Amino acid sequence: MRRKHIFGPVLSRRLGLSLGVDLIPFKTCSYDCAYCECGHTTEETITRQDFFPAFEVMAELREVLASRPRLDSITLAGSGEPTLARSLGPIIAWVKREYPEYTLSVLTNGSLLTDRNVREELLPADRVIPTLTTTNQQTFERIHNPHPSLRIDEIIRGMEQFRAIYKGALWLEVFIIPGLNTTDAELAGLKDAICRINPDNVQLNTLDRPPAECWVEAASNAELERVIQALGRTRGVGITGPRPPASAAAQVETGATDLIRATLNRRPSTVEDLVRTTGLAGGEVAKILGTLERAGEVCSKRMARGVFYMICQEPDDQERL
Repeated sequence: MRRKHIFGPVLSRRLGLSLGVDLIPFKTCSYDCAYCECGHTTEETITRQDFFPAFEVMAELREVLASRPRLDSITLAGSGEPTLARSLGPIIAWVKREYPEYTLSVLTNGSLLTDRNVREELLPADRVIPTLTTTNQQTFERIHNPHPSLRIDEIIRGMEQFRAIYKGALWLEVFIIPGLNTTDAELAGLKDAICRINPDNVQLNTLDRPPAECWVEAASNAELERVIQALGRTRGVGITGPRPPASAAAQVETGATDLIRATLNRRPSTVEDLVRTTGLAGGEVAKILGTLERAGEVCSKRMARGVFYMICQEPDDQERL
């Protein structure tokens, strides 16, 4: 079966060996984040829809999980906002009923936690990881370019309401952009919101791959440490660390070229990233990338951390970068 909705497993800095589940079309989201590694949003919406039949996703999961592979997480994520899918609740309930031995995680920007139905559908998940970067509406709009109807104070309230009923692990991601959400006022606002949301831990993240907007810069270790001090270590604030080493034996078998294509479809990666996330040898990765680059499928861009490879954009998309 050709997979449309399942990717990986890949090694995640936060989740370990993670099997990704994509419930929505590419870059359909309620935000158009300046730092997004997947590029600009092509369909910005807050309307929940039936993008794909739930049975399609379930069939792919059933095939991949038939051998009960070792996984640290089945993760609803992808290249947009998963809570926009009306199939979210049925798929979460099905996974927990059919495969209770696996940890089910949901990565979300948190914007739809204002919706009572979304909050209730997420309850069976073992781990929910929303994003919060600021409590200031102007900064929120600068970073996320959100759907015009979204307000950050309402989103924070939705996170508080979810925490009040959710018994699983709530991890809060805070994406740091130096000079934008690192002022004393910004950090004081974040600290207050974190106290009210009461997550189990807070994970700082910063730019690691080519962003949608070129003005976004990565925070230094010193800047991240200052943010930790401002937010308070007692809240479990920590920095998202480097990816763990991969084990090829733990990967679900798939063609090496298809695996690299699937990984690059989700995020730009260096050769070293691909070695870690796919378990393939460095020489094999480099050879496949060379073939794909000569064929015009893959492009490269040099950044501070090295040369990043990505699926080539269509001309109209490149003009937006």
